[in-house]
Amino acid sequence: MVLRASPSPTALWVVPVSDLAGVARHVLDVARAGIPGWRLVVLAPPGALPERLRDLGATVVEVPFGPDHGLRASVASLREVVRRERPAVVHSHLSYADIVVALASGRGPRLVTTEHGIARDDVVYHRSSAKARVMAGVHTLRLRRFDAAIAVSRATADAMREKWHPRVPVTVIPNGVDAVSRPAALAPQPPRVPGLCILSLARLSPEKRLPALVDGFAELHRSRPEARLTLAGTGPEQEALTAQLERLGLAGVVSMPGFVDPEAAMAEHDVLAMLSVWENCSYALLDAAARGMGVVASDVGGNPEILPSASLVDAGDTVAVAKALERQGLDLTTRPGLDDWLGVDDMCAWIATAYASAGAGR
Repeated sequence: MVLRASPSPTALWVVPVSDLAGVARHVLDVARAGIPGWRLVVLAPPGALPERLRDLGATVVEVPFGPDHGLRASVASLREVVRRERPAVVHSHLSYADIVVALASGRGPRLVTTEHGIARDDVVYHRSSAKARVMAGVHTLRLRRFDAAIAVSRATADAMREKWHPRVPVTVIPNGVDAVSRPAALAPQPPRVPGLCILSLARLSPEKRLPALVDGFAELHRSRPEARLTLAGTGPEQEALTAQLERLGLAGVVSMPGFVDPEAAMAEHDVLAMLSVWENCSYALLDAAARGMGVVASDVGGNPEILPSASLVDAGDTVAVAKALERQGLDLTTRPGLDDWLGVDDMCAWIATAYASAGAGR
């Protein structure tokens, strides 16, 4: 008699956005590596993310889902996919998907959520304290439906417990960085302009505190006039930042190129700067540290879990920001590294363990 192996149970990942920012990196890394013992299916709206997933050979269900398609269509799409795929786990990412999953998944699969973006002060994301209170209540209620909760940093887990009071333990699984993607610090680099080059890879929005970075750079530029700053990204603060640069006489030494390829940009700069009001487990910081760049970041959220004290600053202290930018750019011994950081395969194994702890796949 020939014994046939049981098919792997299905984990349905539910993602409400299709652009390649934010959570897409996490989804793509997991799709590339795979979750041990599980068949992965990703539900996402039409767009760049499903296309990239198909390029990796991943199983994708591209349906009307997410804020752009509305709650009624999203609920209907999820119910149909759950009926067809019969997943053992429905794993949601980002608030919209969390809420739809809580409403629409039924009683069959185990429900798991990964929190990628919560701040100690919810006004960072919701712009008003009233909306922040409402959303905190919504998340408290929807978490009662979930069997497991994952956070990408200890700071994220602490904020979830403080604000949402989940009935299940919160498991911390940081974003993994593959060892093979870490360029050697001494690898040949393409030709670049001379001088100390600072890079920001962030949306031009208030929570990123880019005016504070510009002020710190202005202080640095007084003593190092060869220094250059690149503010890569787009957003509502572009006009105000342009005016600030004109006022400080920095228009000729600070560029605002819009969207750029992160890998190429990092290869052309010495230091990545990120002075956000809050970060959870930033891939930009991880990638910069992995490739041997200098890093300067605000001492908030999950940043201290990634970076040493030499990289952390008070964003409101202009002189401290300037000194840190200079030190990280010129003194290689102060730069962070990720020698002991979690790899993508390890991250995926930890996710499988979280599924087992939730009683899935038995």
